[in-house]
Amino acid sequence: MVSHFSRTFAPSVRTRTQHHLPGILGGLGPLAHIEFEQRLLHHSARLGASCDQAHPNWLLFSAASTPDRTKYLLGEGPDCTPELLQSAKLLTSMGASFLIVTCNTAHAFHQQVQSQIDIPWLHMMDATAQYVATHFPEVHAVGILATDGTVRSQLYTKSLAQHSISTCVPTVGSAIQQRIMQSIYHPDWGVKSGGAWVSDIVLAELTAAAHWLKAQGAELIIAGCTEISIGLAKTVDLPLNWIDPLDVIAEQTLKLVYQAAPVHIERLYTKQLHKDCVGPPS
Repeated sequence: MVSHFSRTFAPSVRTRTQHHLPGILGGLGPLAHIEFEQRLLHHSARLGASCDQAHPNWLLFSAASTPDRTKYLLGEGPDCTPELLQSAKLLTSMGASFLIVTCNTAHAFHQQVQSQIDIPWLHMMDATAQYVATHFPEVHAVGILATDGTVRSQLYTKSLAQHSISTCVPTVGSAIQQRIMQSIYHPDWGVKSGGAWVSDIVLAELTAAAHWLKAQGAELIIAGCTEISIGLAKTVDLPLNWIDPLDVIAEQTLKLVYQAAPVHIERLYTKQLHKDCVGPPS
């Protein structure tokens, strides 16, 4: 089921001045930046944007040729760091004030890339962990649906641990994790192969995975992969609420766009976000 949002609109963004220009590194996979831009437009409309000129400007580079992040992390493919760095530097040279990378697994290379660029890269896991801690203080265990690369890198586990929140994560190579990976990568019915279409097999597999996480003690689910976000948004039989990091980072992006102060990395995840990035169970 798609995430639900507040219907209370703030004053029109047409009265606001855009101070910072986001740079979106997309194409990882090809639907990632499209989904993120839709979230940006949705949240911008929530803030009152009702015409072209009321939405913020942003830069986009779709780097679909970047080597697969998970394959590299598993020792099965070439290093993707050089292309991530090249893309980040390109967006910087185009005038981006800060960077958004619309791929969860790519954040395994955050430190290497961040140390070599002059603008902040918003950290999706840290922002999402802050969101959970702020809006769900009663939650102590969160289930993660993600790629093998994200699972092995413990990206969400490390960020959530900073808030004393534990994670329920399938083990790489386990039957349930293999089904999650097939839902993302299968050449015939996986989300990456289907364009905007999501197969019934994917919906069934993600629903089964969500029930497995609940059985392990998860109280909430994080869609730790863009393709998982796409699939969960079309699923109608989930046993738990789920968080979409794309929504979290979209709202964070809009806050930074309109703030007059410089964008500082250490301040990115201390701001309050609205409790509207949650998908309910059916």
